[in-house]
Amino acid sequence: MSIIRLKNLSKNFKERKAVDNLSLDIEKGEFFALLGFNGAGKTTTIKMLTGLLEPSSGDAYIDGMSIVSDMDNIKPILNISPQETAVAPNLSVYDNLVFIAKIYGFSDLEAREKASSMLKKFNLDSRKKDKAKKLSGGLMRRLSIAMALITEPKIVFLDEPTLGLDVRARRELWYILKGLKGEVTVLLTTHYLEEVE
Repeated sequence: MSIIRLKNLSKNFKERKAVDNLSLDIEKGEFFALLGFNGAGKTTTIKMLTGLLEPSSGDAYIDGMSIVSDMDNIKPILNISPQETAVAPNLSVYDNLVFIAKIYGFSDLEAREKASSMLKKFNLDSRKKDKAKKLSGGLMRRLSIAMALITEPKIVFLDEPTLGLDVRARRELWYILKGLKGEVTVLLTTHYLEEVE
């Protein structure tokens, strides 16, 4: 069964078509990649699916709900790790995770337990007390993705998760991302064909 279904989804910015009648289905638990060059509309598509932009025409259905009319009901089941890493630079790695969990309504104890679990899962335990701004690009991306997953979403959007990472950091991050397959539906964007393969 499709957890994400796009039907003629389009977005125009004045006379420029950023997304033109995109239709596709993504199955529950699938690891799906949007491949394209810079400016191909990948980020615009994710922004529409997460409620950050309204489509110009068409619709998409997430877990059976319309992004045009049901976005408030969709938001609790998804999360995003954007291109621009959205971490609080002056908070520690651990506190960033706790902060996000609490924003999503978890109790203090639950938030701390979830943060500890994510630190282990993303191999960030040794950096737990470090301020986020002291992390390398690869570790910052790991933290950003851990923050997106701490809320236990059904669907997670990863917008160019390896952008700007060196070869080793990319390989390490992909090892972690592969572990998500089947656990959560992942829609990611990239312009690297070898990553899609």
